[in-house]
Formats: sequence, structure tokens, C-alpha cells
Amino acid sequence: MALTDDHVQLAACPACVVVSPSDRVAAIRAQAARIMLSLPGAEGAGAISAVEGALRAFPGVRSARVNLSLRRVTVEAEPHLVAADLIPVLAAVGQEAHELDPGLLSSTETDRQGRALLMRIGVAFFSMMNIMLLSVAVWSGAEDATRDLFHFISGVIALPTVAFCGQPFFRSAWASLRQGRLGMDVPISLALILASSISVYETLHSGEKAYFDAAVMLSFFLLLGRWLDHRSRALARSAAEELAALEVPRAIVLDGAKEVVLPIAEVAVGDLVLVRPGGRMPVDGVVTAGTSEIDRGLLTGESLPVFAGPGTVVSAGEVNLTGPLTVQVTAAGRESSLHRMADLVAVAESAKTRYTTLADRASRLYSPLVHLLSFSAFAFWMWKTGGDIRYAINISAAVLIITCPCALGLAVPAVITAASGKLFRKGVLIKNGTALERLAEVDTVVFDKTGTLTMGAPEPLGLEALPAEALPVLGALARASAHPLAQALAARLPTTPLDDLREVPGYGVEGRLNGALVRLGRAEWVGAEALALTATYLSLNGQTHAVAFTDHIRPGAEAAIAGLRAQGIAVRLVSGDTEAAVAAFAARIGIADWVAGALPAEKAALVQGLGAEGHKVLMVGDGLNDTGALAAAHVSISPAQALDAARVASDIVLLGRDLSAIADAVFIARQAARRMVQNFGISAAYNVVAVPLALVGAATPLAAALAMSLSSISVSLNALRLRPWRS
Repeated sequence: MALTDDHVQLAACPACVVVSPSDRVAAIRAQAARIMLSLPGAEGAGAISAVEGALRAFPGVRSARVNLSLRRVTVEAEPHLVAADLIPVLAAVGQEAHELDPGLLSSTETDRQGRALLMRIGVAFFSMMNIMLLSVAVWSGAEDATRDLFHFISGVIALPTVAFCGQPFFRSAWASLRQGRLGMDVPISLALILASSISVYETLHSGEKAYFDAAVMLSFFLLLGRWLDHRSRALARSAAEELAALEVPRAIVLDGAKEVVLPIAEVAVGDLVLVRPGGRMPVDGVVTAGTSEIDRGLLTGESLPVFAGPGTVVSAGEVNLTGPLTVQVTAAGRESSLHRMADLVAVAESAKTRYTTLADRASRLYSPLVHLLSFSAFAFWMWKTGGDIRYAINISAAVLIITCPCALGLAVPAVITAASGKLFRKGVLIKNGTALERLAEVDTVVFDKTGTLTMGAPEPLGLEALPAEALPVLGALARASAHPLAQALAARLPTTPLDDLREVPGYGVEGRLNGALVRLGRAEWVGAEALALTATYLSLNGQTHAVAFTDHIRPGAEAAIAGLRAQGIAVRLVSGDTEAAVAAFAARIGIADWVAGALPAEKAALVQGLGAEGHKVLMVGDGLNDTGALAAAHVSISPAQALDAARVASDIVLLGRDLSAIADAVFIARQAARRMVQNFGISAAYNVVAVPLALVGAATPLAAALAMSLSSISVSLNALRLRPWRS
């Protein structure tokens, strides 16, 4: 596609108003085009090589790089190339692609926080091992100058380690204190500072005991818990951002006889926009010229394209299939239906982030109690010993260390990590840190139909019942159309030569066989009586033949529904498809409670309504039309084959095609919730035994650190006791 003065992408920036169109064209020509495409069906290393190989072989492409975790490919190309040139290239290698607007996607940052935590864990572990070796000599009876030397060397290693490795806790504690709160990191920071300070004091005064090993051991276990918590949250991304990026970034605006490509931000209400076959609607509007069929599956979940002609209302994101359409704009950019859906997702996501974890709730009560106990111990022993501040601080530090919420900090992340690993091996990826806790509370599951409970691909029925001479004619007509039903036929049938083949937008395909007119398409167009099923119709030799279609149930769908019901969970079906199609499918799969013809906002409203009634809803969906409901649900799941926006809006992703893992996920989540509560019980029981010992002076800071470590190990081992729903 050549870049001309009449066919140019204009930049949406304030400075551009002072630059002439010809200057803008020259500037654009001097730059490489950066094209980003979503690949919702990409799986495995084979997809990477196929996509990158096909794109790099295409003239004008300089480089192509696939990010399989995000299911995107980024292409650097010559300025004249656009996404529409590359999408057919990917279709030829079996990869569906949608254009994304890079300007609306924030760059994916490297995991700096995770790497920093891992580096600190490594430093703490290395220091801990070296200090423990030095401590062995002290424990073995080293005295006087030898003991002081080992304490001094331990301090040289420990103090920089604690200062470096404790920064995540120190920063968080300081921020908490500035806001007038006692967060969990306040007692952690005090324990680290006190253990280090007492050790320095004992070393300078030739004391028998120093607790550098305790301070570094605390740092290691606390950092380990922090890293586990970070990993459980690392995959979460913003669905609203991804949705907005799916909007077509440009539109072809008709200016008299000229076609001018403008950014969506510059398209105004009342403009006439040309949408070619195969293109997505860039705006909301009304068709003023042309006839075609449009695929609304991305937005509404309807399995069949619908006719579009003058007067038809269309929405941004719908796909024009068969003929060019001229659309008068009624809403564009941030006012479009696609952006309103993104706003709906953003609101629901912000509400979901207010969910408080069990650990957060426990820490609100735990932190003040820790400080109170430590201060009380200090005050009591100052009074009891007549002002022996050294002894009182030692006991106060032991109390603070032994009550340090390390086990509490590990209680939830350890379970989430263990459960996430077990579910990942079953093909379930947990994206959100609180998803398991929310999944354990679910009492209602709402399934989407097309693409979720079904494979989302039409399958023809009864081809063997058609006359043998009709099959090659049917195949030849089907190959001449881009309609999804025609494509399903074309892949299965032989062909015969036909004359004058042409597609009539919105109606079907026609041609001539030995001079006689043959047609494939809508019932009224070919003169057939329409069936109640999804079907297309063939007119041949004065007779009409109907070809009905079905959609295969996704593997494991029945097992998932049975498993959920066995756990006492209600199952509902909501779809944007027609009432007849939904009713037939619901009866086939055994779901009595269903809703048909639901628009995206209606799906979200249904889920929100169930939530308002006190239900904890799990939403399972795969399409752009499901994103509002996915974000509004208490917790949500999408298949890996779903559109990027649906996967991003979801808390959990099914990596395989089998839905039976959903029942496992709920069962393991409920087990995980019980393990979290048990871990809090272990932590509480440990404190009941250990705290009195520290209060009476029977536990040194080192013994306190060892006891704290033992409780952390117990919590981690308990987290591993998880099993799936099915053996």
C-alpha cells in the first residue's frame, strides 16, 4: 500500500498542526513503521518460528519478534507497510491476528523488583552461611580475643548485609509510619535493627553472645516470603489498556473523492468512513452505502454474521466480512462502544483491587500486639532489674524477633505458590495474587457459550445426505466466500469449475454451472425455507439444499460442570447468541439456567447483579464481549485461546483446551484457603509457646531467630499438602 499525500496517516500531536501534509509525509517516510499485532491463538515454539519466519520473508519487513507470553508480535517494517498487509501473511500460516495500537500500550517493564529481591535473597543466604560457620567456633567454646574476633568478622559481614537486604522492609516501614499506620514491616524492621544494634553493643563490650547470625537469618527468611508474594502477583496486567489497544488506530475518511487515513482521535462525528472487507469497524456509526455481512462475535458472542446495509447500526470492533461499507460516524475514540467497554473493565478492576487478603487482615491486628508485647517486656525488666538496660533490651529484642511476623508473611504466599505450581502442572495459570482466595469463596459459576464451552468453530452436519453432484458445486461456491460457514465447508469439499463466480455482499455467492445459475447463501436469497438451526443454503438445478452446522463441545466441559455441581456450586450459562442456539446447547449440555442475546454490558450487569445479591461469582469467558463480566466477577477464568483482552481481564488462564481443570482449580483453592487458616494457626500456636519463654528471659535473640525459622519451615511444609479434585 503506497503512502501518498492523499492516503497518509496523520500524527495526533499538537505540533502537527503547524506542519504541512507534505512535510508530514516526508517525515513518516523517513521512519520505519512499528506494527504490533495480537496473536490470540499462538502456542508453543512452533508458532514463534512460523510467525517470525513468515513475516521476515515478506518484502519490506525488517524484523519480527514474537512475545509468546503476551501473544504479540512486534514488527519493524518499511514505512509503506501497514497491519492490513501483514494479517493475511499470518493467516496463511494458520495464525489469527488483530492490530494493536502501540501508543495505547505501556511498554512491558522488566521485572526489576523480582530481580532485586532475588539478588538480596542470594546475598542474605551467602552471608548467613558464612556467619553460621563463624558462629560454630563461638558455640564450640571460643573465648576472649578469639570470640571477639569472630564476632567482629561476623559484624563486618552482617551489618552491610542487613542494611542492603533489609531495604524493602525499611522503606515500607517508613512509608507506613509516615501515614500513621503500624504495618507488618514495622516490627520486622525493628527486629532487624534491634538484633544488629545489640550485636554491635555486645561485640564492642566483649560480650559472650552476639546475634549477627539471627539478624541475617531473619533477613533471608523474610525476603523469601516477600519474593514468593511478589511472584504470585507478577503476571497481573491492565485489561483496560489492552482493550483500548484493540481499537483500530486509524480510519479511512472520505473527503469527496479522496481517501485520507486519519488517527481515530482526529475523526469527527458526521464524517464518512470507508470500511473495506476484512477490516474492523474503527468507529460507531450508521451504514450509508454498501451491503455486507458483519461478524459481531468479538463483541456480542454471536456465532453467525449478520446482514448489514444502509441504515444498519455498527459498533467499533465489529468485522466487515464481504463488501465495502460507508459508515457515517456517530461516536469515535473515547466515545466509542469499545472504549466504553474498556472503561467498564477499568472500573471493575479497581473495585477488585480493594479485596483484602487474609494476611493483610491478620497483620492489622498482629503488628500493634507485637509492639505492645516488646515494649511491655522492656518496661517490666527495667523495673525488675533496677534499670539494667542491657538485659531489658536483650529480652525486648528476643520478644520482637520471636513474634516477628515471618511465618505470618509466609502463610499466604507459601500456599499460593504451592497451589499455583500444582495447578500450573494441570494447565491452570494463576495470574493474580488474591485469585485463589477469591476462587475458594465461589458459589456460582457463569459460563459464556461460544469459544468457552464450545470450540467456537462451526462444523457442517449431514453432508453425506446431499446429492453427490452437489458436493463439488458446494465446495466451489464456498471457496469464493470469506463467510465463516463457507470457510468451514471449503476445507472439507472437492470443487468443480464454475463460471462468473462473484460474492454478493450480505447475501452469499453465486456462479454458473453449464450456464445455469447456482447460489450459496441466505435462505431468502436462494429461495429456501429457513431452518431453526444455524445453516446455509444451496440452490442447484431448481432445487434447494440446506446444510446445518453445529459447534463441538470443548473437551472436559461436561466434567467441569459435574465437578462444580458436586462441590455445591450453581452453574449458569450466558451468551450473546440467538435464543434458539443457546436453548439447544443448554439442553445438550444440561444447564437449566441460561440467558441468550446478552450484550457485553448486560453480561457485566448480570454478574454484578449476582454479586449484589451476595453471590461470589466465577465468570468463565473468552471474548471481547466477556471482558466487562470477567472484570466484574469475584474471580474470572479464560482459555489460553481467548482474545488477549479477555485473558488480561481474567485472574486465571487455562493453558490447555480441557475445561475439567476448572473443577480442580476450585477444589484446590478451597484446600488452599484451609491451609492458609491452618498456617495462621501454626503461627499462633508457635507464639503461644515461644513468646512466654522470651518474656521470662529463657530465649536469646539467636534462639528466637531459630524458633522463628522453625515456624516458617512448618508453614511452608503445610502449604505443600494440596491434592486435586480428581485423583
